[in-house]
Amino acid sequence: MDTTNCFHCGNEIIKNNEVIFDDKQFCCNGCKTVYEIFSQNDLTCYYDFQASPGATPQDIQGKYDFLDNEEIVSKLLEFQENSTHIVSLYIPHIHCSSCIWILENLQKLQQGIVTSQVNFPEKKVRITFNPEQTSLKKIVEMLCSIGYEPYISLENFDEGKKKVDRTLIYKIGVAFFCFGNIMLLSFPEYFEVEEFWINQYRGFFRWLIFGLSLPTFIYSASGYYVSAWKSIKSGLLNIDIPIALGIVVMFIRSTVDIVFDYGQGFFDSMAGLIFFMLLGKLFQIKTYDFLSFERDYKSYFPIAVTKVLHDGNEEAVQVYDIQKGDRLLIRNQELIPVDGILISEKASIDYSFVTGEAVPIEKKSGDKLFAGGKQLGKVIEMEVLFSVSQSYLTQLWSNDVFQKKVEQQHKTITDKISRYFTPALLLLAFASFFYWIFIDVTTAFNVFTAILIVACPCALALTAPFTLGNVLRILGSRKFYLKNALVVEQLAKVDSIVFDKTGTITTNEKTSITYEGNELNDFEFKLLKNVLRGSNHPLSRRLYDFIPNQEKMEVSSFEEIIGKGIFAAIEGNTIKLGSSQFLKTMTENTHKKTKVHVEINGIYKGSYVFNNQYRKELEVLFEDLAKKYNLYVLSGDNDGERRILEKMLPANTTLVFNQKPEQKLAYINSLQQNGKNVMMIGDGLNDAGALAQSNVGISISENVNVFSPACDGILDATQFGKIAFFMRYAKNAMKTIYMSFGISLLYNVVGLSYAVTGNLSPLVAAIIMPLSTVTIVGFVTIMSNFFANKK
Repeated sequence: MDTTNCFHCGNEIIKNNEVIFDDKQFCCNGCKTVYEIFSQNDLTCYYDFQASPGATPQDIQGKYDFLDNEEIVSKLLEFQENSTHIVSLYIPHIHCSSCIWILENLQKLQQGIVTSQVNFPEKKVRITFNPEQTSLKKIVEMLCSIGYEPYISLENFDEGKKKVDRTLIYKIGVAFFCFGNIMLLSFPEYFEVEEFWINQYRGFFRWLIFGLSLPTFIYSASGYYVSAWKSIKSGLLNIDIPIALGIVVMFIRSTVDIVFDYGQGFFDSMAGLIFFMLLGKLFQIKTYDFLSFERDYKSYFPIAVTKVLHDGNEEAVQVYDIQKGDRLLIRNQELIPVDGILISEKASIDYSFVTGEAVPIEKKSGDKLFAGGKQLGKVIEMEVLFSVSQSYLTQLWSNDVFQKKVEQQHKTITDKISRYFTPALLLLAFASFFYWIFIDVTTAFNVFTAILIVACPCALALTAPFTLGNVLRILGSRKFYLKNALVVEQLAKVDSIVFDKTGTITTNEKTSITYEGNELNDFEFKLLKNVLRGSNHPLSRRLYDFIPNQEKMEVSSFEEIIGKGIFAAIEGNTIKLGSSQFLKTMTENTHKKTKVHVEINGIYKGSYVFNNQYRKELEVLFEDLAKKYNLYVLSGDNDGERRILEKMLPANTTLVFNQKPEQKLAYINSLQQNGKNVMMIGDGLNDAGALAQSNVGISISENVNVFSPACDGILDATQFGKIAFFMRYAKNAMKTIYMSFGISLLYNVVGLSYAVTGNLSPLVAAIIMPLSTVTIVGFVTIMSNFFANKK
């Protein structure tokens, strides 16, 4: 009897329910409607990814009416500001490339959706939308209409998203049970025992073994068949094809042996093969989860936040220690680390970390502030609503908006090998099979299956992720925090290093500060202290700590012009702090030094002179780096300290002074135009543009909650002297990857040479395959730790 399948979802069409549209057949009006939506929006190439990739839309009449309740919606939203709302929805039906494609093109299906990003492993889609043009309810209903109904539970929404999938554990359990029992029942066959009672029941035992093999073959190995079938339909040959083919061949051959009484077959090898491969997969997943956990919850964002104590004093605390109900002080350019309520009268918040758009949003006292916003202007206070979420901060930092598009060499190599590996493997397997079939049938099947299994390039594909994941973890433990694994490879390519001066090669500690000019009275000290309280510039922080404690005053206006100075107003008084060019009241004298000039109510008062204290490791570090890198120091200050630096630093260090932020960016761009691969190390405040322009941008952290989303890494200031070690370690990490590539390929060459000659059984091949993965992971872990501990 002929059956017809639905063009959209692939389900069999019941004749009475058949719907014809556009010369195509659908099983229901829902599937026809989805196709119609795609057609109207010029998205029919969705069906090019694979045949019938969709799901039958569910009838959801009234199911999501609760999303009309704003209170409920606000609990589901990750971010909620004016024209930007962000929500992450868990969609169980995400299963293939076409799902990813359509869910990342939702903006074409519904007006108001700005972007949508799919997290395939977690089956989540993160949607940014404009609430003035659409609503969460409309988005959810639209997703349901195209067959991607999200899972939303009001009681345990968070738990629902993190629901643990134990399918792999169940499959391993079934495979282990069947494998153990098949081995037990096969003992008489192994030892060729010929007692009468065994011969009498031999046929029964063989059919019992066949029965026990079915759950393993049908259920435990199902993931390989599904993956292989989807791969074939999409026109790509993935590594699951030879594995699935090997399992099917073993099952058919073993069934034929039993049916025609040729022997016991290979059911024990097949069950063992599936069990050991699934065990290898579990090992991979657990290792990935461990590295992911380390990244999200242990290593990142060690930056301190200023906590206001009950007695009004302030102290710096780690972001991990923030609790609900704490009161935080947020200065100009600082990142808001947690959701909270604004206590101060008003604030201006830049949410470019979250949205990519740097348009400030005005807030009033009592308004909610979301984690990831950057405070602009005078200092504010806020009350904490939730403790910090490490994974959320890492997610913000890794926002695609701030990623640098560069070629990954190791990924390119892996992709090239993987592209030709499966076709070459299939060709070798069939060639060997046809060679051996004329010599010995049993050996032919053994050779064919062993080749398909032993040559799995899993270890090859895993070597780079495991190495780089372990390197990220080790660097994190040494207080060098990288945005992602790609940065490690970029560090290995660097040939030129550019340092900012103030706050980077100089330290905030032990700096002698002197005052030149008209003596300041107590009231003027009070004005200065309160203005400096809101600034994060390294010189401002030093001067703030230098001036004695004063009574707090309300700053009515505050503007910090990057690279120039501060203009503020307090109780009718105007204060200007900064460079001489900014104040426009005097010029530098002939003895050039780093100075902060002071002007109060239009009258020039004098200047604070900073005798910079350079980091004690500076000379040794530059001496070490100068052997392999081109070194540059860019400074916004005058060249008063040129002679000191020329004495301290190697002769080939280029010193450039009086550089505005835009000039630093242009300088780095000119180096890149000349073929240099540049790393910029700065304080993350004045250097945002230069950090973004450089191939690798590293922000130095002095326990201040400031860094640019454009930076690729955060270096704790206490680790400044270890920069040369970190650069060597990145090169050694890439060396480890290429060494493990070689070991993985060696495994395959040796394994294949034994398999082709008929000296390798499928069961041994099944054990070797996950063993090779364990070996590779062990090797990269040992080498990563070896290089990390190398002097």
